[in-house]
Amino acid sequence: MCGIIGYIGKNNTIDVLLNGLYALEYRGYDSSGIAINVDNKISLIRSVGRVSKLEEKIKSLNIKDGVYGIAHTRWATNGETNINNAHPHKVGRVTIVHNGIIENANILKEKLVKEGYHFNSDTDSEVVAALLDYKLRDDNILDSIELLKKELVGSYALGIIIDESDELYALRKDSPLLIGIGDSGNFIASDITAIIKYTSDYILLDSGDIAVLKANSYEIYNGNKKINKEVLKSTSSNIDNDKNGYNHHMLKEIMDEPQVISNLLDRYNNSRNWEEVDLSKYKSIDIVACGSAMYAGLVGQVLLEEYANIKTSVYAASEYRYKKKIYNDKTLVILISQSGETADTIAAMREVKKLGIDTLAIVNNSNSTIAREVDRKILTEAGVEVAVATTKAYILQVCVLSLISYVTSYKKGLLKDGVSYSDFYKLPSLIDLVIKNTDKYREVVSMLSKSESCFFIGRGIDYAICMEGSLKLKEISYIHSEAYQAGELKHGTISLIEKGIPVIAIITDKTLKEKTLSNLREVEARGAESIVITTEELEDNDKHLKIVIKSANRFLDSMLAVCVLQLLAYYVALDRGCDIDKPRNLAKSVTVE
Repeated sequence: MCGIIGYIGKNNTIDVLLNGLYALEYRGYDSSGIAINVDNKISLIRSVGRVSKLEEKIKSLNIKDGVYGIAHTRWATNGETNINNAHPHKVGRVTIVHNGIIENANILKEKLVKEGYHFNSDTDSEVVAALLDYKLRDDNILDSIELLKKELVGSYALGIIIDESDELYALRKDSPLLIGIGDSGNFIASDITAIIKYTSDYILLDSGDIAVLKANSYEIYNGNKKINKEVLKSTSSNIDNDKNGYNHHMLKEIMDEPQVISNLLDRYNNSRNWEEVDLSKYKSIDIVACGSAMYAGLVGQVLLEEYANIKTSVYAASEYRYKKKIYNDKTLVILISQSGETADTIAAMREVKKLGIDTLAIVNNSNSTIAREVDRKILTEAGVEVAVATTKAYILQVCVLSLISYVTSYKKGLLKDGVSYSDFYKLPSLIDLVIKNTDKYREVVSMLSKSESCFFIGRGIDYAICMEGSLKLKEISYIHSEAYQAGELKHGTISLIEKGIPVIAIITDKTLKEKTLSNLREVEARGAESIVITTEELEDNDKHLKIVIKSANRFLDSMLAVCVLQLLAYYVALDRGCDIDKPRNLAKSVTVE
């Protein structure tokens, strides 16, 4: 969950590396650093905190520019956040940046200590640098990197520079890494966004690939054999750091939702395109994901079972690998990931594929590991999300699952309630109404921002919505928040209800309205401050705070309610003075297990 950028070429190396780090900061911002070759000596500059702190330090030191370099943004995995644990790490002749986890680092470290190595950090990454330096005693650089591969257990993306070498090296296993090919030089990066300002031509490294870069050339090896790989062209634009007048990227990305949903709907406005989202041949579905993507899956579970009549289960990817799985030839596994690089989801996908089970990915990044290895994929095409807390990418995942449920139900002849595809086109304008009608949120925001604990309750699909609403609030406002099935409160959790605690009830399902309201009255009787998010059709007469949305249909109402919850979380975090786009301890792309 870190960002890597490396450059060798004609441009100002420090500027290229800093620009790359700013583009990658969403992947990690506990610390950052650069290492550059200046007059055949490695200058190493590291700083705790944001990239801006590193830039200030570089300017204060008046560092001379170098001929090539590597840089890194860190999200702490091994060792706390401090200057010693920040990357790059230099041991002997070797300087590296590393993303991933080395599982046998402690064993290797013990051996290297016996060989005379001393370690200044708590990281597994410094062990990698020491091990490669040790290998260089007896072998040339390429052979030493090949030997390094054989001893490392775990995942890694490595950018490497060697004293007195005029080349930049890259090595990958499982963690994402690519090389960029440009007119003014060549690059390594963990994400295309880091280099898209300079080139759109890139090569995806596969596990075990070693890249050797010079300013005007590059070579790729695997097992000491030189290999040729396809040069791809990215359609991404430079990462959009323009907030378009909004105070935060998160708010801008919520405002993007009507347009990105319209774009998605346009791709399927002809029934000839429905084959991609038709799952009518399957009898059972496992949805595997993490975090918000898993909560999108919970919405999909309700819709697929209710409308498409397909038994659907939802699992956290980190647990799915270790459970007993019961498959048949009519089983589909759906993997949901915004980045397509989520380590737990990748591991689950690979295990499923070994068993010969059909896989389908709902993913935003078309060139990601999941998108490349899965049997089928549906791209959400949300564009780049800069804010760590997902909004538009999540709502597009739900929209895809809604489309799948609708089309599959239609193909199986199960569709009811007179719903047509044209009804989906109401969604962008209805979300636009939610976005513009924020005046009614003020009283709710005032109540929530003064609280340190909060509960969300709902039933059926509304409970799935509660899970995402609760996560969004705790992610960016740091308020302790829990989501519960409304009927489960009385089985223990109601003991936590005390005077003044906010309880938010989601009610979009007509058949469950009265049950949820009954549960809400139970907490009101114990002093809770109640808030209801519901549709105009289901609005009740009780005296509690309400946010009312226009109803579309059962395929769409969940997305309208979620948009409300995203905005509530945003305005509460704003009121509490939180760092909304980069909340503490979180990173955007979770590439470690």
